[in-house]
Amino acid sequence: MPHIPHIVQRIIELLKRYPGIIALGGFLSGIGSFILVDRQAGLASWVAVLMLVSWIWLMLENTLTGLFARTFNREIPQPLLRYATQMIHQESLFFVLPFFFITTTWNSGQLVFTGLLAAAGLISIIDPLYYRWLAPRRWLFLALHTLTLFAALLTALPIILHLTTAQSFKLALIIAMALSFPSLASSFPINNWRRAVALVLVTLSVGGGGWLVRSWVPPATLWMTDVAVSTEVQNRQPGASLKEIAASRISSSGLYAYTAINAPRGLNERIYHVWQKDGQEVDRIALDIHGGRKEGYRAWTHKQNFPPNPVGKWQVRVLTEDGQMIGVLRFEVVDDTAK
Repeated sequence: MPHIPHIVQRIIELLKRYPGIIALGGFLSGIGSFILVDRQAGLASWVAVLMLVSWIWLMLENTLTGLFARTFNREIPQPLLRYATQMIHQESLFFVLPFFFITTTWNSGQLVFTGLLAAAGLISIIDPLYYRWLAPRRWLFLALHTLTLFAALLTALPIILHLTTAQSFKLALIIAMALSFPSLASSFPINNWRRAVALVLVTLSVGGGGWLVRSWVPPATLWMTDVAVSTEVQNRQPGASLKEIAASRISSSGLYAYTAINAPRGLNERIYHVWQKDGQEVDRIALDIHGGRKEGYRAWTHKQNFPPNPVGKWQVRVLTEDGQMIGVLRFEVVDDTAK
């Protein structure tokens, strides 16, 4: 027992000297879990469970440290607690970033969410930013805390519980709201009923805001491995992918939007191919996909009922049930009647 404080001090010194090691470990575990989603989903689930257990520790930190002090008559050093909190933020952020990097549609609003995660990860490994800029601003610290938990849940829930992306988003949002309320209450003590109502409204506003911008949040465990816009699909394989097509061709045979979507093993998900012309939706077709196939689950829609004048810029947006964008296919229909 006498050697414990010395060991703790050594750990703290090593963390100060090599802060990037924790972040690197989290990033490598994220890469490993990302690969294991396809190959050994069971092991990936255990990695995700360990991440969530670490978050439970963080949420119950004050209770557990008090219990430790009463049981062993010894206080856990505050520097160790600070570095434990920082380590959990680093591990969680760099665990989820590989998933969000691969699933983000970069020319959409999803760039904002993934950019925030990347910025949070950078802040977590730069001590002057984390301790001197972020930590003293309690509301910013809580915002990073909630964002990180939300992203970790979005990644872990489909792997652990085989929930659909829509179910995972709702549950992650509810959990993040529920766990952020005690943190807000500890920072802004409830002295009267007005403050209690205000905290409830702030918590609900956070949840409502998260729901409104859900299209900006990438579906962490769904990504497209192959896409094509083609005039044919044979033996579950598309023909040549087209970026430009003559109007006369689609009026006779229509067009196929082909997508192969990777999903965790055991996950069954309904998605939509939303056909748009010049930014206006003209068709929405539902598809059911099943996870576990390394090359992605192959699905396509065949659109034949085009408008009388189909010339213009087209998109096929691939969406989850709640409107999160998995990806987008773009092509242009050109007028060839004058040729």
